Amino acid sequence: MEQIVNDSFKTQEYFINMGPQHPATHGVLRLILTIDGEIIRNVEPDLGYIHRSIEKMCERDSYQQIVHLTDRMDYLSAHINNEAVCLTVEKALELEVTERVKVIRTIVGELTRLASHMLWWGVMGMDLGALTSYFYAFRDREMINDIFEETCGARLTMNYNIPGGLMFDIHPNFVPRTKEFIKHFRTKLPEYDRLLTGNVIFQKRTRGIGVLTREQAISYGASGPVARGSGFASDIRKRHPYSAYDRVDFKEAIRTEGDNLARYKVRIDEMWESMNIIEQLIDNIPEGDYQTPTKAVIKLPKGEYYQRVETARGELGVYINSTGTKNPYRMKFRSPGFSNLSLLNEIVVGGKIGDLVATMATIDIVVPDIDR
Repeated sequence: MEQIVNDSFKTQEYFINMGPQHPATHGVLRLILTIDGEIIRNVEPDLGYIHRSIEKMCERDSYQQIVHLTDRMDYLSAHINNEAVCLTVEKALELEVTERVKVIRTIVGELTRLASHMLWWGVMGMDLGALTSYFYAFRDREMINDIFEETCGARLTMNYNIPGGLMFDIHPNFVPRTKEFIKHFRTKLPEYDRLLTGNVIFQKRTRGIGVLTREQAISYGASGPVARGSGFASDIRKRHPYSAYDRVDFKEAIRTEGDNLARYKVRIDEMWESMNIIEQLIDNIPEGDYQTPTKAVIKLPKGEYYQRVETARGELGVYINSTGTKNPYRMKFRSPGFSNLSLLNEIVVGGKIGDLVATMATIDIVVPDIDR
């Protein structure tokens, strides 16, 4: 019987769609993959499936109304997004809010960061096949949601910040419930490490995968944990402090490996630091008003104004071009997710589809933040 020997195997590149409803894409995002077998040759993000014209809508709304549009962008950093607009308006008006407002905004901002990172951790584990992490994370996150609901009536899209201060003062239970949560979570965060971080399968899916160099991070304008996982110190809370960040002591979480595991560990480190920040402020909330009165109709002086904040995903910039009327002539948001997503092709080419899912999880995009 004649044996046929084929010493060459021809391969062919072809395209597949991941999305726009694929659960691993964390929102309504389409990825066009060029693959050769299981190997990725190119990734092209296709946006526009959840576009709502938020920047254009800002041109017809008052500044008080604009605040409430921003928590529909990165809804997991809703409070911080609201704060960014308020800080920009207050800068333009040269309006100084009370020390009480600054401290409360900072505490609620760090609770928001913790809630976001908890959801990210639970969902990342689920993306990689570890369903248990989802239940652990949401168990603890409910405590923060309950604090938010009691304070301002909302669990996700807060609408708590207004130009000049806060919509309401904190609830009488805010301080004891926040301290109770910190005490609880300090015992639970180590469980996250034992459950997922040290898992051998998780390590193989993240270590050395999706490597982003420091130079690439800077070139693409990456920010947040994505940049700091590559050794790029870019925390706005440290570089350009706002609210009460200039009065607290905390470490900027930085790793140098640049891989999926480094970005993962940066967010774990940030959760520890967020708790440290809250503990420094929670027993030292100044007395005073929770609002500095503003006119019913706010008109900013003619000019251009910019403010940046550090959301759970990185640097959010708010640009306002004012002509002196009650509506901005132009409003622009510099979202962290857009820059972070733009580098995806740089770090997944040569890997496999399973690696892409893990890498997407460590970039931690929220699609409405990109697709405005």
